[in-house]
Amino acid sequence: MLNIILNPVSNGGKVRRAFHKVQEKLLSLKTEFRVFETEREKQAIHLAHELTSEGPCDLLAIGGDGTLNEVINGFSNFENCRLGLIPAGTGNDFAVCAGIPLDPLKALDLVLNGEAKYTDYMQLDGGVRGINIIGTGIDVEILQRCRRSKILRGKLQYIFSLVISLFKFKNYSVRTECNGQEHRYQSLIACVGNGTTLGGGIRMCPAAEIDDGLLDFVVVDDVRRRQIPGAFLKLMKGKILEQKFTRFERCERAIVVPENKFTMNVDGELYDDLEFKVEIVKNKLKMFRP
Repeated sequence: MLNIILNPVSNGGKVRRAFHKVQEKLLSLKTEFRVFETEREKQAIHLAHELTSEGPCDLLAIGGDGTLNEVINGFSNFENCRLGLIPAGTGNDFAVCAGIPLDPLKALDLVLNGEAKYTDYMQLDGGVRGINIIGTGIDVEILQRCRRSKILRGKLQYIFSLVISLFKFKNYSVRTECNGQEHRYQSLIACVGNGTTLGGGIRMCPAAEIDDGLLDFVVVDDVRRRQIPGAFLKLMKGKILEQKFTRFERCERAIVVPENKFTMNVDGELYDDLEFKVEIVKNKLKMFRP
């Protein structure tokens, strides 16, 4: 039995259109499935929790990184449950990183005929999970600007907000811990990546792998205003790790302690009440992917 979770009105009808293709194919194959539509924020967490508590099951999330994040946060039984994804979001960053086809029917074929492989995810000390990128700094300001924007959409909206934020954002003091080493930075952004990109393809953690059992810990440190144009170009080309102002390590656990109150970005969801203490979790989540 395939259990489908989706928000049918999300992303301008893109999710509903993807679902109709999936539904038609499943009916033609006489595959048993149930559909669970969400009507409010965080409802997918509760649905996933209930479904994975019933016993062995296959979940299929139709949507973007936000829907995927909610479903993973709802998982209560990793041992006997598997997860598939039909990408239908704005950016689909994790799907692209994982090699999941953006075409709904090709992604469905991966679920019906492919293999569920162990896939890493990240977990904060407070219990919140992430699967793509967790960060604090300019990424938060960019997301806040995107949500205020009424004109642009998608990657163009994110790039526009990124450019504005780069010239307005001020570096802030953070203390970090990784691999037993403590450092202090004047940070533009501090993030950990399991996936490689955010904002629809911006390669913040270009070397990350989703099954290596490690976090990619990236800190962009003390960028001066005159360096901003070059930093932007390098980021867009996926070469941010090559810059002198970038600090990069791999670790199983990372801690970031900002000097002042901060907001955290977890797969595009914003939190004001969490500590940035995160670890990688491996060999638990089984996900259909190439």
